[in-house]
Amino acid sequence: MTKDDAQNKAAVTAGDDALIETGRRVVETESAALTALSGALGASFAETIRTILAATGRVIVSGMGKSGHIGRKIAATLASTGTPAHYVHPGEASHGDLGMIKEGDVALLLSNSGETTELADMIAYTRRFGIPLISVSSVPGSTLMTRSDIALVLPEAAEACGRGIVPTTTTTMMLALGDALAVALMEQRAFTPERFRDFHPGGKLGRRLSKVEDLMHGRDQLPLVAEHTAMGEVLIVMSQKAFGVAGVTDGGGCLSGIVTDGDLRRHMGGLLELNAGQVMTPGPRTIRPEALAEEALAEMQRRRITCLFVVDGEMPSSPLGLLHIHDCLRAGLI
Repeated sequence: MTKDDAQNKAAVTAGDDALIETGRRVVETESAALTALSGALGASFAETIRTILAATGRVIVSGMGKSGHIGRKIAATLASTGTPAHYVHPGEASHGDLGMIKEGDVALLLSNSGETTELADMIAYTRRFGIPLISVSSVPGSTLMTRSDIALVLPEAAEACGRGIVPTTTTTMMLALGDALAVALMEQRAFTPERFRDFHPGGKLGRRLSKVEDLMHGRDQLPLVAEHTAMGEVLIVMSQKAFGVAGVTDGGGCLSGIVTDGDLRRHMGGLLELNAGQVMTPGPRTIRPEALAEEALAEMQRRRITCLFVVDGEMPSSPLGLLHIHDCLRAGLI
């Protein structure tokens, strides 16, 4: 049996309590480090925020190894929350990708030791062309930190592996620091849910932030009839448009009522002898186009109705569109 086989067998035979204890030790070690990081934030953090806000270009993030993986996540978080950012691999930078860094950019370099060889060319490039350099490291006196305009020092903390060889606690602190920068920048830029949706059109978050106008059927698809329209013709319009309703408009083209299946049943006796104005339910529920689709869905569920006409102001108002509960279903809101 090899040494690796023996270690694997030991892992298999370890009791649940021992395994859980290891997990808790790691989480508690990293949690303590994050508490220390919170207390260590100071003037350099605030200066970093001001520097990035003043930049006319992007935040260029870079790091090697595990720091590089964290750097990619930081760049993605910044970019998705209103701060243009891009990750550049330090090895590729030395072979042409330094051209991605330009005047107006800010460089954010990550290295636990501060002596990562692959970052040397990027450090030199920022110094040569006057590009602000922000560094993140655990070693204040390292090459990276001493060459930087702003140094964000990670507090001294033990790696969670217990042997100091696997980047765990340090990368967790880097990640948390990146999140802290992104959120602080987001708040300073007054980043709104609407802008967040622009950057996240896909996925659950994008769907939840969809607006009514993104999902509604336009005016050319609306089942609209005038108040004087005979119910025979109203039935034809309802069948053709297939929404199960018809919007009723007054002489000025404003929405004055709605004809639903329930209205048809209530007037079944002499239905074809009536017109839309006589059968309709006046003052129908409506929604504004800029409202979130989730608001419209909540209103439909609360009122136990299947659709809402979309108007651009207080009633009476001209209908702009129609949102059906099936549109919400197709968008993944249900």
